[in-house]
Amino acid sequence: MAKELTEAGLSVTILERGEDRHTAETGAYPNSIDELRGSVRKRLFQKLSRNSLTIRNRIDQTALPYRQLAAFLPGEGVGGAGLHWSGCHFRVMPDDLRLRSATIERYGKKFIPDDMTLQDFDVTYDELEPFFDKAEKIFGTSGEAHMVQGKPTGKGNIFAPNRSSPFPLPPMEDTFSAAQFRAATQELGYHPYSMPAANASRPYTNPYGCQMGPCNFCGYCSGYDCFLYSKASPNINILPALRRDPGFTLVTQAQVLRITLDQSKKRATGAVYVDLNDHHEKTISADLVILGAFQLYNVHLMLLSGIGTPYDPHTNTGTIGRNFFYQTITTSRFWLPKNRHTNQFVGAGGAGVAIDDFNQPDFDRGPHGFIGGSPLWVNQAGVKPIAAASAGGGKDRPRWGAQYKSDMIETYKHSLNIDAHGSNMTYRDVYLDLDPTWTNAYDQPLLRMTFTWKDNDVRMNRYVVDQLKPIARAMGATRTELNMLDYNQPFDSRLYQTTHLGGGAIMGSNPRTSALNRYLQSWDVPNVFVIGANAFPHGLGYNPTGLLAALAYWSAHHIRTTYLTSPGPLVPS
Repeated sequence: MAKELTEAGLSVTILERGEDRHTAETGAYPNSIDELRGSVRKRLFQKLSRNSLTIRNRIDQTALPYRQLAAFLPGEGVGGAGLHWSGCHFRVMPDDLRLRSATIERYGKKFIPDDMTLQDFDVTYDELEPFFDKAEKIFGTSGEAHMVQGKPTGKGNIFAPNRSSPFPLPPMEDTFSAAQFRAATQELGYHPYSMPAANASRPYTNPYGCQMGPCNFCGYCSGYDCFLYSKASPNINILPALRRDPGFTLVTQAQVLRITLDQSKKRATGAVYVDLNDHHEKTISADLVILGAFQLYNVHLMLLSGIGTPYDPHTNTGTIGRNFFYQTITTSRFWLPKNRHTNQFVGAGGAGVAIDDFNQPDFDRGPHGFIGGSPLWVNQAGVKPIAAASAGGGKDRPRWGAQYKSDMIETYKHSLNIDAHGSNMTYRDVYLDLDPTWTNAYDQPLLRMTFTWKDNDVRMNRYVVDQLKPIARAMGATRTELNMLDYNQPFDSRLYQTTHLGGGAIMGSNPRTSALNRYLQSWDVPNVFVIGANAFPHGLGYNPTGLLAALAYWSAHHIRTTYLTSPGPLVPS
């Protein structure tokens, strides 16, 4: 957003709560691939001692603070979560943007559970396609298309929608594990394809003039800044160009407390922040305010600032905090014969092979009774030594002694993981609000998350994971460990799942049920735009970053072409 708006001639200031980060310094080899410093001590992630959130599973419970990073890992510092992500860079299935309408058309309104608050995005794939294309060219995304300008062009995902141009880079190479998965799923009649990866398969210079080097599959993507300049991040793909713009200012160590509003509460005037260098509160004035503080903290800032009406699950009214969701992901493991080595130290964050047969729109969910879907994929991102030791030999295996050592070696040498990376729908009693008890270091109420798994999402996950059984046989697995969600199993914040949180300040066509209009503009305060997965009305089977980036470019385009000419609501309320 900053790059787009400086190009439009605006003076742009970014307020970042963490430190500045330059890949040449903080991402330099070998310190950047220190597993203890990175994955264990979590150097790139949020410091929960200053600000966190509270979590509970049900409305009748008391929420408790999230004190130790585990289930999800928000970033902190320049680049944010865009610095430590893996690089899986999907678009979206067109029907996912109109999921409520598509579900009713195919299965009838009664197919939607009474407590499911399903909504459409109010934007179409065709409208977003040029911005998906732009984001992929900025990111240097590697992949193989199936359909370009209406013509079949390659061996890409046959379920993927039409594209205006090919991927900027060819697909990443298959790891051994991914190749085994590709062969087995093809044999069974499924449709494997190379996952689109924002890991450069070749040297690349993007439209901003920022350069990327080819990925060498070192395995240090997720949780790390890429010392090879191969993984797309704001630090590599945008900031080198943005920092040179005289209209751009970056203020680090700036914890934003609230957005300031005028007396009418209909116009933002700037922001108040704490300068963490001297601990003084400071105010900055602005004509246009962009919230890009990660999904959770966009919602938190809106609640703290009085932008929009807080959601009330009892009356099903209000919009801020509504339609919160997460991601259903379970990881199963196959052990292959001892003459087949999976080489798990090799890896790249976005590289892998996937099938969308249980995620694509024509897959008939009716007999199975669920809404949503899940790709299956082998996404070998590289197993580091500490993680390998922690994994051991699987469930119900010894955790110490000679047998543990033998199991650990066999798992490291001969096993592979397969993810069921699925959608999560939204529900009336799953939401975000301000905690009435707990406060942060700035005496503000913490954000409170009320969340647990629901039957629809458990049913979907269990069905898809069950489809791994014939795949295991086709791969010649000697042992399998299928992991799936259980009914009545509460969400457990102690176990890492993904950092794919969404909703809470969603886009839509109705200001009574959405916080933002189709351009990510606040219905209530029109000079505030809110950029992030908070805008998604429900979860997807894919990682959120591709859609998030396309929506950011979509919003920036309409700010530049319409809002700046005539500031005010872009959609009548």
